[in-house]
Amino acid sequence: MSGNNSNSKFPFLDRDHSILAFNERVMDWARRPDVPPLERLRYLSIVSSNLDEFFEVRVAPHLTAAQANEQRGQYTAQTYEKLSEKIHELVAQQYAIYNNELLPLLEKKGIKIISHGERNPRQRRWVKEFFINEVQPLLMPVGLDPAHPFPQVANKSLNFIVRLAGKDAFGRENEIAIVKVPRILPRFFRMPPIKGSKQTHFVSISSLIRSHLGDLFPGRQVTEFSQFRITRHSDLAVDEEEVKNLRTALRKGLQQRHYGQALRLEVSAGCSEFLSNFLLEQFALPYKALYRVPGPVNLVRLNQLIDKVDAPALRFEAYNAGWPAQLTPGQSYFERLQQGDVLIHQPYESFDAVLAFLREAVEDPDVLAIKQTIYRTGAKSELMNLLREAVRRGKEVTAVVELKARFDEEANINYAERLESVGAQVVYGVVGLKTHAKMLLVTRREESGLKRYAHLSTGNYNPGTARLYTDLSYLTADDALTADMEQIFLHLASQNRLPKLNKALIAPFHLHKAMLDKLEAAGAAAKAGQDARVIVKMNALTDEQLARALATASQHGVKIDLIIRGACILPAQVPGFTDNVRVRSVIGRLLEHSRVFYFRTGEAEELWLSSADWMNRNMLRRIELAWPVTDNALRHRIMDECLSAYLYDTKDAWLLQPDGRYVRASITGSGRTRAVMHSAQASLMARYGSKG
Repeated sequence: MSGNNSNSKFPFLDRDHSILAFNERVMDWARRPDVPPLERLRYLSIVSSNLDEFFEVRVAPHLTAAQANEQRGQYTAQTYEKLSEKIHELVAQQYAIYNNELLPLLEKKGIKIISHGERNPRQRRWVKEFFINEVQPLLMPVGLDPAHPFPQVANKSLNFIVRLAGKDAFGRENEIAIVKVPRILPRFFRMPPIKGSKQTHFVSISSLIRSHLGDLFPGRQVTEFSQFRITRHSDLAVDEEEVKNLRTALRKGLQQRHYGQALRLEVSAGCSEFLSNFLLEQFALPYKALYRVPGPVNLVRLNQLIDKVDAPALRFEAYNAGWPAQLTPGQSYFERLQQGDVLIHQPYESFDAVLAFLREAVEDPDVLAIKQTIYRTGAKSELMNLLREAVRRGKEVTAVVELKARFDEEANINYAERLESVGAQVVYGVVGLKTHAKMLLVTRREESGLKRYAHLSTGNYNPGTARLYTDLSYLTADDALTADMEQIFLHLASQNRLPKLNKALIAPFHLHKAMLDKLEAAGAAAKAGQDARVIVKMNALTDEQLARALATASQHGVKIDLIIRGACILPAQVPGFTDNVRVRSVIGRLLEHSRVFYFRTGEAEELWLSSADWMNRNMLRRIELAWPVTDNALRHRIMDECLSAYLYDTKDAWLLQPDGRYVRASITGSGRTRAVMHSAQASLMARYGSKG
C-alpha cells in the first residue's frame, strides 16, 4: 500500500496502480475459455485502449518527475520506476496471451494472420500487387539529413524506422529514413481465399509494408527496420479564466493534441539497440519508456480484424434489449409519467425508449421548451437531430454542451455549432467546471398550466455506449424534482446563485458534503447500537475525504459494501481500519457504469442515483447531480438489480484484499465451492432480453 498523499496517515492504495489492477481484471476475460475467441481478442484490444488513455492522461507527471530526478512528493523518480515496471509486466502478459493462446486458437477456428514467411507464392504475388497499387502511392519515405530533420510523429500513429546501406541520389550516406503509415489505411486486409481451404487469411498493414520496404528505397539496401509508435500526453489544458472564447481556445488545443509530450515508445521486439536508442534520443525518453512488443504495436486496431470476420459462432450471442417493463409501446410518455416515475435499466432494457421520449416531446405541439445537457452523444447522433428538429418546430431549445468532455471535445464543438446554426440556445456551463450531470427537461402546456417532465441518467446520451454500459435512466414528472432541474439549468446558463433545492443534490455545492454527512450519520447510528448499512455502486473511489469517512464509519461498526468497477484507494478489511468494509469489482460482458448510493440508519433508508463517482474531480470540479428514489417499488427494484445481484455475483466479481490485490469471488459452503456460478449481468440479460 502507498498513499496518494505523502502526509496522509491513512494507508490508502495508490490510484494509478489501482487503475492498472483494473486492466488486469479486464485482461482476464481474454484468458477465459468460456468466452468466444473473437471476444477474447476484443478484450485484449480494450486493455490496449485503456493503457493508451492511461499514458495520455496519467503518466506525464511521473515521467517529468523522473527526468528531474525528483525524490519527494506525489510524483517522483521512484513512482515512475514502479509504474513502468508494472506496465511492462502487463504488456508482456498481453502479448503472451495474443501469441500463445489467441492466435493458435483462431487458427484452429479457421482465421489466420499470415506473415511474410508463411505466404505461398500466389499470396506473395497478391501482396506485392496490392502494395504497389493500394499502399505505396500513399507512403512518403523521408530520408533524414540537415534539410530533412526528424519529422513530427503524431500520437499513436504507426510508423517505420529504416536503416539503409549505400548512398542516396546525391552521393550521401544518410542512413536513417522514416515512413509514416497514413491512418486512412486499414490495419488488416482480407486475402483472396485459397482453393479448397476453409481458412480465412488476413495480412496486417505492418507486415504488408515491411515485406516491401526495399521498394521504397530503390538503389539502397535496407539493413535494419522496425515499426514504432509513440504515445503522447493528450489531456487538454486550457486556462478558462484567461480565454475569451472557450470553443476557439479548445479548437486550437485540439490541433496540438497529437503532438504533446512523448511518454511511451513501442517498437518491434527485434528492433536493434541502434534504432531504439536513436528513437529514444529523438523523443527525449528514458529507457524505461521503451516497450519492445512481439507483435503489432497497436493491439487496439485488432477491432478492425474482429469486425471483418463473419463468424457468429466466435462471438457472443447477440443480445436484444427488451422494451422497458414499465412502458407500453405507443403509450404517451406524458400520460404514463402522470401515473408515477419510470426506471429504465440499460442496456438490459432499451435506450430507444429514451429517444422515443425526446421524439414525442419534439413532435408534441403542446411542448414549449426542451433543455438538455450534452456530454457524450456519439457520432451521427439522432438525439442532436431531434433537438435541431425541435428548433425548426418553434420550440425553445437550450443545450448545455460540455466542450471539455475528454476525447469528445471536437465532436461536441461541432454539435454546438450545428445547434447554434438553427437557432438553439447553446451554453457551455460554468467556467472551470465540467458539466457532467445528465438531464433532459421538457416543459409542456396543459389545461392546469405549465407542466415539466424530465429524464435523468447515471450515464450518457449515447445510443452506442447505451448498448454496452450498464446505466439507470429515470423518467419523472415529480414537481419538486423537475423544479430543481429548472433551477440547475438556469444556474448553468445565467451563472446566478442556486436557490435551495427541493430534492436534488448538486456538485460542487452540496453533493460532497451530503455524502460525508450521510456517512457520519451512519457511523453515529452504529455507535448508538442501531443497525447501520452503506452500499455504494460506482466506477471509482479516489476522493480521500470520502475514503476516510468510509473508514471512520467502518470503525464505528457500519457494515459497508463498495461495488467499484475501477480504481479504489480504500483497502478492504484492514484490521483496525476497514474491518467492516468489503470492496468488490464486477468485470463482465457489459461495462458497469451505474452509480447507486444506499444508506440505512436504524429504520430509515435512503437510495440515491447519480452521475458522479466518488472522485475529487466529480465532487469539487464538476457539475454533477444526485437525486433520491422515493418510490418504494422502484427503490426495491434498484436494490435487487444493482446492489443485491452484484453482492452475490461469483462469476464476474473480484474481491479487493488489504494489500491491494484482487482475487476472484466465490461462495463456499461446507468447504466446497458451489458448482453453479452466479453472474449478475447474465441473470439480468436473461430477465429482460427480447425474445423477438
